[in-house]
Amino acid sequence: MPASRSSAEPTAGPSLDLGAFLRALRARLSPADVGLTSYGPRRVPGLRREELAQLAGVSPTYYARLEQGLSTNASEQVQDALATALRLTPDERAHLHHLAHPAPRPRRRAARVEHARAGTRQLAHAIRGAAVLVLDLRNDVLAWNALGHALLAGHLDLTAPDRPADRPNVLQMLFCDPHTRELYRDWAGEARRAVASLRLVAGLHPEDRSVAELVGRLTIASPDFARTWSQHHVHNCTAGVKHLHHPTVGRVTWTSPSSPSPTGPGTGCSP
Repeated sequence: MPASRSSAEPTAGPSLDLGAFLRALRARLSPADVGLTSYGPRRVPGLRREELAQLAGVSPTYYARLEQGLSTNASEQVQDALATALRLTPDERAHLHHLAHPAPRPRRRAARVEHARAGTRQLAHAIRGAAVLVLDLRNDVLAWNALGHALLAGHLDLTAPDRPADRPNVLQMLFCDPHTRELYRDWAGEARRAVASLRLVAGLHPEDRSVAELVGRLTIASPDFARTWSQHHVHNCTAGVKHLHHPTVGRVTWTSPSSPSPTGPGTGCSP
């Protein structure tokens, strides 16, 4: 939704994002996970900074500067060593490299209204035997066919995607709509995957104001989203299997491949 630029917009650099990511992943690992012996109680969970630095083969002082955002020149070798020490997945490793050496940031763009191409809309509505949703980068529904609407959002207006001000957002639905929450047999897993994919998109598109605004809105509106977002999970979800309990037809298993939208890639893990 269009919005004017605010003077209160955060100006923190990418190194701070890298520090938060490293801290979150360090907190997930225990000494036993990485073959270290722990002596005495710990005030906070996870590895200590000096333990991770030891595993990665860097000095504790240098690693502390990375977490504090005071050093922004980590080499590829250091990044790879940290990724290995933290036992990152391929998606998390790629995200780490992106945060450590992001592309030059253009001026953050004002939020813009996306539209599905006419041909894409016609194709979606022409498909009768499968549920189809056309999503933009932030998972606003640009179009859906009758089956997609009935499967995921029959309680909403079928024509809502035609009106930018009323468009459903599948992440907003997932966290803030009781009907959508009840639809998923494994809501917690679905929510975790969706947030992990959104974090990947936000990291790839730091200049996109609409993505940042979506994160801000959901953080305020949903404690579940805020907690999950703070965990810094990252996952490039391009397809998935949805286990639903539909109020009309009962149990449904829906395999949802994801194809690039003409308006740009979405998160791919949306409902």
